[in-house]
Amino acid sequence: MMRPLYGFMALVLAALLAACSSSPTIESDMGISGAPDWVNEGTQAVDNDDGRFVFGVAFAPPLNDESLQTSTADSRARAEVAKMVSTYIDHTLSDYAASTGDNATSSIQQTLNSSTQTVLNGAKIKGHWKDKKTGNIYSFAEMDMKALDDAITTAGKLSQNFKDYYQQKANANFDRFMKDSQ
Repeated sequence: MMRPLYGFMALVLAALLAACSSSPTIESDMGISGAPDWVNEGTQAVDNDDGRFVFGVAFAPPLNDESLQTSTADSRARAEVAKMVSTYIDHTLSDYAASTGDNATSSIQQTLNSSTQTVLNGAKIKGHWKDKKTGNIYSFAEMDMKALDDAITTAGKLSQNFKDYYQQKANANFDRFMKDSQ
């Protein structure tokens, strides 16, 4: 009678020890098998031969309406771009204030935010992908930083001092921003 109980306890103990000794398998949320590279690379700032860009990637889970699901993914991808650009603008503004001692940063920030919002409206959805396993739809948004540079350098309410600073430092600030955002 005790022999089957000991055998069962030995099996349970062996299973527990095996579970404790094996390392858990953790899947990356960006390692989706069969997905396009842009899905797995996610939101990022990029500087390549084509220019400087901010890419936003986001998804929407299955909804009852696929067009609503797609537009939700699109909106979320644009929001990812907006977060990245907002961080870039904040870095640029704080660098400017630190280097010049200009205490008019609140009016500059308002104008920058207004210019940025206008440019963000031009963020383009460049692609979609639907994960057949989960039904999630992924959207890829792109914003060319040249459009932001142009909007800032032509904004009427910005001081010429800030515009000059921005034009001189835009590439270096973007390079540093890319490193910080990785």
